[in-house]
Amino acid sequence: MRKILTITLNPALDSASEVGAVVPDLKLRCENPSLEPGGGGVNVSRAITLLGGESTAFVALGGVTGDMMAALLAEAGVNLQRFDGPGMTRQSTAILEVSTGRQFRFGQPGPVWQAEDAARAIREIEALLLPEMLVVATGSLPPGVPDDFYVTLGQRVKTAGAEMIVDTSGAAQKALLAKGHGLMKVLRMDRHESEQLAGKPLESLHAAAQFAGAIATRGLAELVIMARGAEGSVFASAEGGFHCVSPKGAVMSKVGAGDSFVGGLTLGLARGLSLEDAGKLATATAAAAVMTPGSQLCERSTTERLLADTMLTKL
Repeated sequence: MRKILTITLNPALDSASEVGAVVPDLKLRCENPSLEPGGGGVNVSRAITLLGGESTAFVALGGVTGDMMAALLAEAGVNLQRFDGPGMTRQSTAILEVSTGRQFRFGQPGPVWQAEDAARAIREIEALLLPEMLVVATGSLPPGVPDDFYVTLGQRVKTAGAEMIVDTSGAAQKALLAKGHGLMKVLRMDRHESEQLAGKPLESLHAAAQFAGAIATRGLAELVIMARGAEGSVFASAEGGFHCVSPKGAVMSKVGAGDSFVGGLTLGLARGLSLEDAGKLATATAAAAVMTPGSQLCERSTTERLLADTMLTKL
């Protein structure tokens, strides 16, 4: 099995709970509280662990909240490579309004980094890289980190003979699309991001596949994935595309669904599965994640059950 390294520069201590109704000015009594280590790569590593795989999570942590994150990751069985980041690790909150089923999510920006912090992170990550390793770069960048951080990371990954899987947004995504030619094995984006990039709605699966295929043909990534929510995901390479969708279940929380998808995909590729089979595993993993409350992720038994009925269609 190939080694997996996940990168999280802006992790979050995720709290979740439930209230009957969200109303202003009143003190709302919450129920069913939970506390989980979160953030893009952290969730990817957690999902991989839940599925029976192994990874190393490079995580920037600071302050007492960072210490709490480290303890929670140890409890979860995640192999932590701690980076001493500036400031205090941020927190995020998800509140489920039971009366309507709506979920309210609040995320803090995270501590401000200096140029030397980012340069030090690159040096420490570079020391961990191995040939054929799968390096997962996901989530937001902290304030102060250069927009092209993932471009610089991708260059180091390529030099080491490893491969990079990316799921980010905003300025970091724009920098990769502008300067990341040949640096990404996989690029994933959600529907909103893909339509913003296309400058128009991508109403059908075939429209999404054509747009994703055009990105792959330009050489930006070997595989381009466009998430379509309940419709599943579209996968496209220069050779063609396919669509995967899992059976629908009760949606309890969407927190970490995209990261769980990336975890399933990465684990599948690390185990030597084909792109199609890894795509099916990713889709089933994401579907399992939304069936758990708060910041909890995929359950292995649920993922395996959904995988058996996950459909793949060539596009």
